[in-house]
Amino acid sequence: MVLVFAESVNGKFKKAAFEAVTYGYKTAQVVGGECVALVLGPSENAGQLGEYGAAKVLSVADGKLAQFDSQVYAAVIAEVAKQQGAKVVVMSHTSTGKSLLGRLAVRLNAGSVSGVTTVPSVNDGFTVKKGVFSGKAIATYRIKSDVKVLSLMGNECRPEKTGSAVAVEEVSVPVPDGRIKVLEVKRQEGTVPLPEAELVVSAGRGLKGPENWGMIEELAKELGATTACSRPVADAGWRPHHEHVGQTGIAIRPNLYIAIGISGAIQHLAGVNNSKVIVVINKDPEAPFFKAADYGVVGDAFEVVPRLIEAVKKFKAAH
Repeated sequence: MVLVFAESVNGKFKKAAFEAVTYGYKTAQVVGGECVALVLGPSENAGQLGEYGAAKVLSVADGKLAQFDSQVYAAVIAEVAKQQGAKVVVMSHTSTGKSLLGRLAVRLNAGSVSGVTTVPSVNDGFTVKKGVFSGKAIATYRIKSDVKVLSLMGNECRPEKTGSAVAVEEVSVPVPDGRIKVLEVKRQEGTVPLPEAELVVSAGRGLKGPENWGMIEELAKELGATTACSRPVADAGWRPHHEHVGQTGIAIRPNLYIAIGISGAIQHLAGVNNSKVIVVINKDPEAPFFKAADYGVVGDAFEVVPRLIEAVKKFKAAH
């Protein structure tokens, strides 16, 4: 059986949760058994996870789970996995999943692989693949333990509706007291968080100053995209640090990444080179970023971006 931890925030599921359940369903088809989704804490419409392949949905709604605590969550997930006889445990490769993976592997005496990009194969043992060396190569991992723990890289398994909503079953497991006291939680509101964004518009020092970011925000708004920036921009205080993408910031995998006025240093490329399509706008034809781009525009951002915004508006108006 494959157990999928479906992550939620304020009772609402993230896109990553539907990706993980779809992945769990496909994994169950390969290894045998069924896909079971697990929800911790308050959640809305948990039964909808059945639409993405969960044969049943389990819920532990103890009040101690209202705020995320990796130690408490790992203990509960491990206990449910043992009760259900799960052979594979799946979660999203988010900040939450990253903090849970190692703890779960230890509690379940399991082999683990983080950030997997493929459904497991059992042709030559249990194997999965993931990107290594900042996405420059693909490695194949063979897990030999009885129980396996995996985290799924975002945007690698598109959510697919394969079934219908199912009933939610409350399960009882001991929930330990947490040793961490949460004083305050601040969440980004109004836009899709960068790790989940399918469209990203990013800019760098070529914008010359924070006062010129209006056109970047306007382009992102017209495209329904999330804004991002390079490290020097965040370090200079032009943009908040939660928008910094790159090797030392947030690694993203959107379907479309538009880089404006960013030279493309190797540290930045390491965090964005798994984007499906990269568009680079830069007035320097020798900018390193053009080597990684699927499409490139050599031109001044202050001329190109306003024209691009107008083109997007005309396209939307015509459709």
